[in-house]
Parts: sequence; C-alpha cells; structure tokens
Amino acid sequence: MNLLFAVAGEFPTYFVAVYVVGFVAAVSIGSIAWYNSKRPAGWENAERPDIVPKMSEEENAEAKD
Repeated sequence: MNLLFAVAGEFPTYFVAVYVVGFVAAVSIGSIAWYNSKRPAGWENAERPDIVPKMSEEENAEAKD
C-alpha cells in the first residue's frame, strides 16, 4: 500500500486527470459507436437508450466515402 502512495505522489495531479478524462471520453464514445453499430446476435430487437443519438443510413454512407 505504501508503494502505491509513493508512486502516486510522483505524478502531477493534472497528469492523472488527463488520463481519467481520456478514459471516460473513450468509454463514452465507444459506447455510442457500439450502440450505433449492428446489434450482436440476440440483441437485434433491443431498445436504444435515449442518450445515444440515432444515425441515418445517409450519414453512414457519407462517412464511408
């Protein structure tokens, strides 16, 4: 436990904050991308959460070009 505090004390707070914010952003963006992708087997009729924006097929076609 003392080793954990010794290592944590060497890193600046803003350095750790950048990693925490980046991790949260990556998880959020990844979740939105996953919900907008094809559904895994068994999840085809699952409801989309309200927080996840819907994307139209036209937007998907433009993104592929």
